[in-house]
Amino acid sequence: MKKNMGTADRILRIVLAAVIAFLYYNKTITGTLGIVLLVLAGVFVLTSLISFCPLYKLVGLNTCPAKQK
Repeated sequence: MKKNMGTADRILRIVLAAVIAFLYYNKTITGTLGIVLLVLAGVFVLTSLISFCPLYKLVGLNTCPAKQK
């Protein structure tokens, strides 16, 4: 897998995942919506760790900066 996520994108996803997790465990978001958002937060963390987003690949988006030669 070729990296397609930049540092800012990865940090934003991790922060968003942390906020969702906090709201879920604080019982601000509950029920089915809470579980769906918690799963989405897990996907955000996973894609941030591997620096690859399959959705970006499908759409053709790449936030990873070009390598200097």
